[in-house]
Amino acid sequence: MLQNPYQKYMQQNVTTMTPGQLVVALYDKAITELNKAIYFIDEEPSIPKAHNSITRVADIVDTLDSNLKEKYEISQNLASMYQYFRENLIKANVKKDSEILKGLLPFFQELRDAFAEASKGF
Repeated sequence: MLQNPYQKYMQQNVTTMTPGQLVVALYDKAITELNKAIYFIDEEPSIPKAHNSITRVADIVDTLDSNLKEKYEISQNLASMYQYFRENLIKANVKKDSEILKGLLPFFQELRDAFAEASKGF
C-alpha cells in the first residue's frame, strides 16, 4: 500500500524518536484529543466525534501503561495514575461530561512537561 507523503513523514519521524521523545509525543496527542473531545461536547456537539477522541486518549493511556518498566520505582505511581485516567475517561465518555476531561488536562500537561524535561538529559 502506498503512503501519502505525510504518512511517510510521520512514520519516519516516529521511528527516529528517542523513547523520551515518543512518550512526549504520546502525551501531546492525548492532550490534543482531550481538547477535541471537550470541543465536541461543549462547542460543536457530536457524540461520535467526542467518543472517538476519548477512545484515542484511552488507547494512549493503555500504551503508556503497557510500556512501564517495573524496575523503576515511579512505574507503580504512574500505573495508579493511568488507572485513575482510565476510570475518569470511561465516566466522561458515558456521561459526555467535559468537566471530567477538563480535570484531567492538567495531569496530562504536567506529566508531558516532566517527561520532556527528563528526556532532555538523554
